[in-house]
Amino acid sequence: MNRPRPTGTRVRVILLTQAIGPLDYRLPDWMDAGPGSVVVVPLGPRKLIGVIWDEGFFADEPIDETRLRNIIELVDVPPIAPGLRRLVDWVADYYLANHAAVLRMVLSSSAALSSGGTITEYRPSGAEPARLTPQRAAALDALVDAQGLVRELAEQAGVSEAVIRGLVKAGALEPVSVAVDSPFTNPDPAHHQPELNAAQEAAAEAMRASVRAGQFEPIVLDGVTGSGKTETYFEAVAEALKYGKQVLVLLPEIALTQPFLQRFETRFGVEPATWHSGMRQAQRRRVWRGVAEGRVQVVAGARSALFLPFAKPGLIIVDEAHEISFKQEDGVRYHARDVAVMRGKFEGFPVVLASATPAIESRHMVSIGRYTGLAIPSRFGAAQLPTVAAIDLTQDAPERGHWIAPTLLRALEDRLERGEQSLLFLNRRGYAPLTLCRSCGHRFQCPNCTAWMVEHRLVRRLACHHCGHVMPPPDACPECSTEDALVPCGPGVERICEEVKRLLPDARTIVATSDTLWSPEKAAEFVAMVEEKAIDIIIGTQLVTKGYHFPDLTLVGVIDADLGLEGGDLRAAERTFQQIAQVAGRAGRAEKPGEVFIQTRNPSHPVIAALVNGDRDGFYDAETAQRQRAGAPPFGRYAAIIVSSEDEGEAIQAARAIGGSAPKTDGMYVYGPAPAPLAMLRGRHRQRLLVHAQRSVELQAILREWLGSLNFPRGVRIGVDVDPYSFM
Repeated sequence: MNRPRPTGTRVRVILLTQAIGPLDYRLPDWMDAGPGSVVVVPLGPRKLIGVIWDEGFFADEPIDETRLRNIIELVDVPPIAPGLRRLVDWVADYYLANHAAVLRMVLSSSAALSSGGTITEYRPSGAEPARLTPQRAAALDALVDAQGLVRELAEQAGVSEAVIRGLVKAGALEPVSVAVDSPFTNPDPAHHQPELNAAQEAAAEAMRASVRAGQFEPIVLDGVTGSGKTETYFEAVAEALKYGKQVLVLLPEIALTQPFLQRFETRFGVEPATWHSGMRQAQRRRVWRGVAEGRVQVVAGARSALFLPFAKPGLIIVDEAHEISFKQEDGVRYHARDVAVMRGKFEGFPVVLASATPAIESRHMVSIGRYTGLAIPSRFGAAQLPTVAAIDLTQDAPERGHWIAPTLLRALEDRLERGEQSLLFLNRRGYAPLTLCRSCGHRFQCPNCTAWMVEHRLVRRLACHHCGHVMPPPDACPECSTEDALVPCGPGVERICEEVKRLLPDARTIVATSDTLWSPEKAAEFVAMVEEKAIDIIIGTQLVTKGYHFPDLTLVGVIDADLGLEGGDLRAAERTFQQIAQVAGRAGRAEKPGEVFIQTRNPSHPVIAALVNGDRDGFYDAETAQRQRAGAPPFGRYAAIIVSSEDEGEAIQAARAIGGSAPKTDGMYVYGPAPAPLAMLRGRHRQRLLVHAQRSVELQAILREWLGSLNFPRGVRIGVDVDPYSFM
C-alpha cells in the first residue's frame, strides 16, 4: 500500500548541544515558523531545544527527504532577530567556537522558554528545625537574606539539594509564590536633566546625534577620571529612550552594579533591569522575556548581557571599556568590547566605548578613522586631578616586616587627623601569596594546579585562585611535621590591613576584594559605609580601581606598583598603567585636592614616569610605536592554541603533533609548543603554542583547516584563543 508522502518544508536546526552539529528537519505545513524560531525537535527518543537557522548554513549533503522527522513544537518566544543570528555566526567563525555554544549564550535562560504564571521559591522562615545538623546550620547561616529555587539555594549555601529540601520539610525555609513576568517600570528620560559643562555637552550632543541617525557608529568616549563620563553618556541613553529604542550598558564587575544603579535612578527615576551571574532563575526569566518582547528598555549587565535578544536595540554603552574582565577566558573565548561593536554593525546602531584609559586597540581605531573619538579632558566642577609622586623603595624603605613606606604612612596619619579617607591598593587577594615551612622549606602548592596556595587569614583557609581548591592551614608542616613553623611570604591585602591596624590602631578599615564584595548587595553595603564615613582606610584590589566616587577620599597609596610589570606579558605595561591611573583617579574627586603615592623599586620605568608626569599620551604613543615595530596587536594578530590532558605525556605528544604540522604561510609564525606558565590547571597538564600573523593573513581559515586535519585521543582538549589577553 502506498503511504502519502509527508509534506512540509526542509529546515536546518541548530541544537543547543555541542556534541551534535546542525540537523535537517521537516517544518509541518501547519506550523508558521521561519529562521530564528525556537523549536522543539526529536532526536532519537529525546526532545531537544533548537533554533531554525538561515538557508545555506553548513552547505553539506542534505539527507534524503523521506528520512526527515517533523519539528514537534514551536516555542512561544519571539524569534531570534536576523542581526543577532549574524552575530552568532560571526562569533562562532571569528573565535573558532561551536555554533551551539554561542547560541546557548543567547538562550541563556531555560526558564524563559516555558510558559508564564508563578513559580515557588523559598526563603528562611526564622524557625529553627528540630534537628539542626552541622550542614543545616551552615546552610541557614549562608542563606540569611536569600531567596530562590531549591537548586539555587543549594549552590549558594554549598550543600546538597537534599539538605535544602530537608530544611523546607522542617519549616526552616518557607515557600514564596513569585510572578515570573511582572512588568518593569520604564525609565523617564526627562526625570532629572543634569547641568553639563561645555566639553560634556559637546560629547553628549555628538552621541545624541548618532542615536538619532540610527546608524552604526563606534564611538570612543575618552574622559579623565572624574570627568563625568557616566552623566554624559546618560544623555545618549535618554535620546534612545525618546525614540523607543532599547539600551544595554555593559559593566566589567558585578560589584560596580549598585553604584551605577543609584546614579541611573537619580537620572531616570527608576533603576534599570540588571543581568549577571548572581541572579535567580525567576529574575533571569523576567529580564530575558522582557528584553525579547521589548518591554525592558534598559539593561545594565555583565558581558553575557551582550547576547540578550533585544527586540529594538538602539545603543550599547561599554563602560570601563579597557577592562580585561570583558574578555571571556573559558568556553567561548570572546571579547565583549569587540563583540559589542560587531553587534552594533549588524543591527545598525551606535556603540560607545567609555574609558579614562582606552585600550591601545581602541585608540588606534580612532587614529585611522574607523571609530569616532570624543574627549572630556578635565574633571567636572571644581575637582582637579590629583598630584602623583613616586616613592623609591630603595631609598624610602618600610621597616623590616612592613610594606608601607614611611612617607605613605605619614600621609595616612595626616588624612586621619583631617577626617579624610584613604585607599591603599594592592592587586593581590588574601593574606600572603605563599606559605612555607621555616624548618624544611616546604611550600604549599595546589594539588590541581601549578600554583601556590594563597593564605586567607580572615576565613582561615589556604585557597587556589585558579581552581578554587581550599584547605584549612595545618598546625604542623605536612612534610617535616614541625609545629608552628609555617610562615607567610609576601603581602596580600589582608596583610596590609593587619599592618594598618598595628600602625594606626584608631583607623577604621575595610578590605575590598572579590572575596568580600562578591554580590551587588555586598558592594552596596561597602559604598554605604564609605559614604557615611564609617571607614577611614580602604585596602583593596583592582575591584576598587574604577567606578566608585567618594568625595572625602583624598589619598591613594599603591603598595607595589612593580607587581603588574613582571612576567613579560604583551599588555603588562598598558594594563599596569591603566590600573594605577584608574585607582589614582579615586582621589580628590570633589572639592578637596587629592594626592597619590606610588611605591616602586624602579621609579624610572616608563610606566611609573608617565604616571608621575601625567604624560598619558606620551606613554600611549611610545607603547603603540613599540607594538608596531613588533607587529603586535593592533598591527598584527595573535592566536593561542592550548592543549590539555590529565595525562602529561598525552598533552605533550598532542602539542608536538600540532607544532609539527604547522602550515608554512607567509606572514605567519608559530612558536612552541612549550609548557604553559600555569602548566597544570584543575588537574589537567597544559601546553601552549602561539601563532603570530600579519593582519593580511586569513588566520581563522588557516587554524580551522590546520587543526581540523588532526586527530587526538579522547582525553585531549584543544582550545583556541583568538586575540588572547592571558598568556597563562
